[in-house]
Formats: sequence, C-alpha cells, structure tokens
Amino acid sequence: MDLAATILVDGLIYAGWLFIVSVGLTLVFGVLNILNIAHGSLYAIGAYAAASMVGAYFALGGEAFPYGSYVAMILAAVLVALVLGPLLERGLLRFFYGRDEVLNVLVTYAVFLILEDVMKLIWGVNPYFVYEPYTLLGDVEIGPLFYVGYDFAVIAAAIIVGLAVWLTLNRTRVGKVVLAVIHDSEMSQTMGVNVQRIYLGAFMAGTFLAALGGALTAPMISVTPGLGVNVIIVAFAVVIIGGLGSVPGAAIGALMVGISRAASVHLLPEAELFIIYFVMAIVLLFRPEGLFAKTQARKI
Repeated sequence: MDLAATILVDGLIYAGWLFIVSVGLTLVFGVLNILNIAHGSLYAIGAYAAASMVGAYFALGGEAFPYGSYVAMILAAVLVALVLGPLLERGLLRFFYGRDEVLNVLVTYAVFLILEDVMKLIWGVNPYFVYEPYTLLGDVEIGPLFYVGYDFAVIAAAIIVGLAVWLTLNRTRVGKVVLAVIHDSEMSQTMGVNVQRIYLGAFMAGTFLAALGGALTAPMISVTPGLGVNVIIVAFAVVIIGGLGSVPGAAIGALMVGISRAASVHLLPEAELFIIYFVMAIVLLFRPEGLFAKTQARKI
C-alpha cells in the first residue's frame, strides 16, 4: 500500500511539471500548426532567467520577505514571453505559415540550436543553483511518507494553468475567436478577425508556459546547458499520446507518462526511459492520431 501511494504521489508531481511544459507546446501547434522544437530552449531560458532573478532578489535583500522569490520566478517567465515571443513569431515564424510542415520543424530546430549557444554566451557553462524557493514551503507528511511542500505547489500550478487555458478557450470571447481561427483561419480573416494577432498571442502564451515550466523547475535542479533537450523529447511524447493540439489530451498524456515513469522508477528502474515510449507506442497502436485528436474537416 505504501509503495502504491508513493508511486501515485511521485507520478502526480512529475505529471504536474510535465503538463505545464506540454500544454504550451500543444497550444502552439493547435493554433499555428507548428511543431515547435525550440520549445525546449524556451523552457531552459525560463529556468536560467528564474535562477538569475531569484539570485538577484536575494542579493538585494530579499531575505526579509523570501516568498517574494516566487513572484520573481513568475516575472522571469513573463519577461521571456515578452521578449522572445514577438521576436520569434513576428521576426521568423510568420514567414513560414502555410509552408511544408517539415520545413517548419527544421526552422524551429535551427532556432533551438541557436538558442542553446545563446544561453552559453549569456550564462556560461557552469551550473546555477537556486534552492531557496524549494525549501520555503516546508515538508508535507502523507502517512509514513514525507514530501517537500514545493512539489505539491507544482501540482497546484499545473491545475491552475490547465483551468486557465481551458476556461480561456471555452468560456471567453477571445477563446471563441481562437477556436474559429484554428478551424478555418482564412474564413476567420474574411470575417474581420486579425489572425496575425491571434498567432502572436498564442505563441507568446506558449512561450510563457514553456518558460514557466523552466522557472518552476529551477529550484529543484542545477540549471545547466542542455537542459531543454530531454524536456522537449518527453513533452513531445505527452502531446503525441494526448493528440496534437488537445489541451485535455496533454493533461491525460502527462498523467499517463508521470504515473508510468514513477512505477518504473520504483519497480524497474532500468526501464525508466523505455516505459515512456512503450506507453506512447501502445496508445499509437490503437489511436494513431492520439487519444484526443480532433477530427479534421476535409476541404474541397
């Protein structure tokens, strides 16, 4: 029983972090129809930016109110979205809308490689540590088990992000306009919708979610070069399982990957990485387009 509870809690913590990263990836694909390989680099930049801003916060006397470091982490993600979102979408990606999907993948992969070197130029190759926010929330006791309270804050953040994205898309006027653009951008433009503005807003939202995932991860790890490589691979597995462009699919995919990985870590550690792709293969065997893939309207 203790082992089952441990697997469940560990799986939920991992799934919460993974969902925050993956939902931005699936949002960008759903609106812009672009598989953004650079999403991993945006995640890593979010981690570096958060580590730098939290470090600066405490260097400027933040010990008097340490909880302000959480605000610094969120501001770091916002800053990344405000700077890199318009730069990449308006400065590069808009020239490739409507082009071959393979070309878009290659373009974003090139951006990924460029940003990896940019991070080395700005932050160097030495690891960054920012452990203060991780210890502020104390420990949580669940039966005989003890967890760091910060891990549950990540789960809460994932729930808030998921609800915010779902409510925005399904319960607001802006969301209805976005859904109209997703279904038929040409018709939406004919009806007076500023499609370019929708594309920019969706990409900035995806950039913010990637950077937020990195910012929330920074206190739990050492921030080092190459951080985005493993993240983008697992995030792609999640959105493929759930169905590209589906927010509920990203949530279910993250839960499946998180709990499967936790079970593997405790029962069969050698298969930790394999189990993620095994789950993806099983899903694709029965649902080649993912669990929640939307039906594509055929145009004549």
